[in-house]
Amino acid sequence: MTISRVIPPALAVAVLVALAVSGLQPHDRTTWIMETCWVMVGLPLLVAVWRRFPLSPLLCCLLAVHALVLIVGGHYTYAEVPLGHWLQDVLDLSRNPYDRIGHLMQGFVPAILVRELLVRTSPLRRSAWLAPLTVCACLAFSAFFELIEWWSALAGGHAADAFLATQGDAWDTQWDMACALLGAIVSLLLLSRVHDRQLARHGTGGKDRSTGRQAASA
Repeated sequence: MTISRVIPPALAVAVLVALAVSGLQPHDRTTWIMETCWVMVGLPLLVAVWRRFPLSPLLCCLLAVHALVLIVGGHYTYAEVPLGHWLQDVLDLSRNPYDRIGHLMQGFVPAILVRELLVRTSPLRRSAWLAPLTVCACLAFSAFFELIEWWSALAGGHAADAFLATQGDAWDTQWDMACALLGAIVSLLLLSRVHDRQLARHGTGGKDRSTGRQAASA
């Protein structure tokens, strides 16, 4: 069995264990559910479609890291993550920056996810529009997530404060979207070539295994 075949199940087990541990006496149960629901839905979905649409090893690793970021944030709440407090002290920051890290990841990881979906299922494989549309998709998702936070605040009032993690910053929403935008851009600049090599190596570059059709270049 090759390493590329071992990585996905190993990562899935690691994420499941981390999720189970994080659910033991979290700081706020409602916040834990709201933050980790993406993992609870996403992991079974990936398992369900894996035979028809296996993901590249790079994307699997990124998704696992993102899941762990969400799980840790859900357990402690983003404003109370110990790593964030340590960074706050070391860098002499006015707030716990773990929330900013989470929103950077909200752009960094989905950028490769969106890119892989577009390369394998659309005519954008060699198009100059691939990167801009990927960034736009990530920014759109970030904006939608901010709407979810707004709806949560309207529905839950002060009970949603731990989920919002604004820490008194009036510009928190704008900072969150800016972080996601930056994360998406940096991800594409750093990982696009590695991603292309992996897709080509595993026979998935521009080819959707569920249909067996090669995506036409734009």
